[in-house]
Amino acid sequence: MSNKIKVLLVDDHAVVRNGLRLMLGEADDIAVEGEADTAQSALQSVRENDFDVVLLDIAMPGKNGLDLLKLLRAEKPKLAVLILSTYSEEIYAMRAFKLGAAGYLTKDSPTSALINAVRKAAAGGKHVSPALMEKLASMIGGGAVGSHDTLSNRELEVLKLIARGESLVKIAETLHLSPHTVTTYRARILEKMGLSGNAELTRYAVENGLLM
Repeated sequence: MSNKIKVLLVDDHAVVRNGLRLMLGEADDIAVEGEADTAQSALQSVRENDFDVVLLDIAMPGKNGLDLLKLLRAEKPKLAVLILSTYSEEIYAMRAFKLGAAGYLTKDSPTSALINAVRKAAAGGKHVSPALMEKLASMIGGGAVGSHDTLSNRELEVLKLIARGESLVKIAETLHLSPHTVTTYRARILEKMGLSGNAELTRYAVENGLLM
C-alpha cells in the first residue's frame, strides 16, 4: 500500500466520487486515500495527510476549484493537482495550468486517460490533451485568443451566469457577492470584451461553447 499513488478526490457530488473511486480501482498502483466535498474539508485533508495527487472539480460550492487550486498549491507546492471538470478545455484549462495544475480532464474522459493522468502527475509530469497542445501551439505562434481569455476567473463566472439568463441579484446570491459588485464585474466584462450588452455577451458565450 505504501508504494501506491495516494489520491484525494474533491467533488461535492458523492456519485461522482464513487465513480472515480471505481475507475481508479482498476489500477493496482493507485489508491484513493481520501475524499472531500468542500474546499475547507479538502484543505484540512491535505494538511493532515500526505497525498500524491488531488483530483479536483471546478464547480465547487463556495470557493470554486481554481480558487482552491491556488490554496492547495500554496499549502503544498509539490502536490500534484489534476482538474476534472464538466467544462470543456477551451474554458478553463489554460487558467488551471497557469495556476500550477498538473493536468485538466473532462468528466467524460475514459478510465485509461484518468489513470494515465494520475500516474503522470504523480511522477511530476503534466497531462495535456492533443487538443490543448494544438491551442498552446496556436498561441505561441500568434494565433487568435478568445476574448474571454482576458477575463479573471471571477469575471468568467459572472459572464457565464449572465449568459444563462440569471438576474444580477441571483448571481450575487450564487457567488456570495453584493449586487453592486456583480454590476461592477458586468461592466468590466463588457469593456474588456468590447460588447454592448447582455445579448451580445450571451451570443458570444454560445458561439464559444462557454455554456457547455
